[in-house]
Amino acid sequence: MTQTSAKQSLFAVTYHTKRRNASERRFRRYGQAAIGIGLLMLLTLAYTIVSKGTGAFQQTFVTLNIELLESKLDKKGNRDLEEMKKVSTFGYAPLIATAFENLAAEREIKTKIKAKEMAQIISKSAPSQLRDRVLDNPALIGQTVEFTLLANSWIDGYLKGRVTRENAQNNKNISVQQLDFVDELVALGVVEKRFNIGFITGADASDQRPEDAGIGVAMIGSLSMMIVVLLLSLPIGVAASIYLEEFAPKNWITDVIEVNIANLAAVPSIVFGILGLAIFINTMHFPQSAPLVGGLVLTLMTLPTIIISTRAALKAVPPSIRSAALGLGASQMQSVFHHVLPLAAPGILTGTIIGLAQALGETAPLLLIGMIGYIATNMPETVTDALLAPNSVMPAQIYEWAKRADPAFYERAWGGIIILLVFLITMNTLAVVLRRRFERRW
Repeated sequence: MTQTSAKQSLFAVTYHTKRRNASERRFRRYGQAAIGIGLLMLLTLAYTIVSKGTGAFQQTFVTLNIELLESKLDKKGNRDLEEMKKVSTFGYAPLIATAFENLAAEREIKTKIKAKEMAQIISKSAPSQLRDRVLDNPALIGQTVEFTLLANSWIDGYLKGRVTRENAQNNKNISVQQLDFVDELVALGVVEKRFNIGFITGADASDQRPEDAGIGVAMIGSLSMMIVVLLLSLPIGVAASIYLEEFAPKNWITDVIEVNIANLAAVPSIVFGILGLAIFINTMHFPQSAPLVGGLVLTLMTLPTIIISTRAALKAVPPSIRSAALGLGASQMQSVFHHVLPLAAPGILTGTIIGLAQALGETAPLLLIGMIGYIATNMPETVTDALLAPNSVMPAQIYEWAKRADPAFYERAWGGIIILLVFLITMNTLAVVLRRRFERRW
């Protein structure tokens, strides 16, 4: 050691200290930049989802006074329901056109389009809506009744800025004259946008009436499927974890099982769909597209996650708890179920809910059991129907909407993503709440 270095103070900032401090500052800036980029991407994703999806929760409605002519709907005048059912939706469509014609005359709306073209701004589901209302209450026949009907997707898109007059010039589905007519009706309050509860409670619709599509039935399908997953994966996963962690002998057989469980957690989800197709549909002949089959497939996929998280929760319980229970005369089973399991419950519940949340967002396994191609149009009436009748689920419904041509379906796909994210955030919040609620400190 030289004389100069020997006399140097420990508090002096040397060249190497400066380099080390500069390196540490750079590393901190890199970390801050990484966090900033991550937050920016998250905010961009959230903004994109909200900006493109909120339109699905609003819909354009048209309020019309429609005269339900007896000469059209009940020619014999005897109010026989079977006779009235013979009048198809084609018999109700002219009533809507006449209502528009009367409205234009009463409000002195100047337009060159004919009554039939006026009626084209209404959804194609409107005649069916009128028919159902009349069949439910035949006493309405002969009266002028106010109906609130959905506008078609192009009119809805026009009021939301998705369709412009420039687009309408080359669009066979809508004309500029019809848009002028809609502007007049908006000024009169006949056409207006309002909250669309039908999107949340309704069923999917055909390509001809995207404005009538909803995600309600798919939500019931997802809920039914999650109940199946919960009832099967939680007891099986927890029981397997307790046996492997507390009772199973430590030998090569249990080592192989543990390795396979860890590997199954990393297997692509579509592989479980192939397994479910082979076992539950081709071999056991369960109904295709049923939430029960989807629940069984996702149970296979969720089990490794639950087993791994449950074993980690059991390992986190200090060995002294077990030793104390055994020292006081408890059996091994009493030690596990009376002492270890209650302390591990928060971790088990958290792992289970996270596994369910992962299963809720899966689409690939459901491709192979038919839950993508099926269009669910009716709410299940019984628990049996909810489990065994063909249905869709939210991720599959979103996927189906995203690949359709009409822009209204694309808007509904983003709206479905918002609802799915609400479900996932709710489940993750529930996991945190349950963990804090059941957490015990020692």
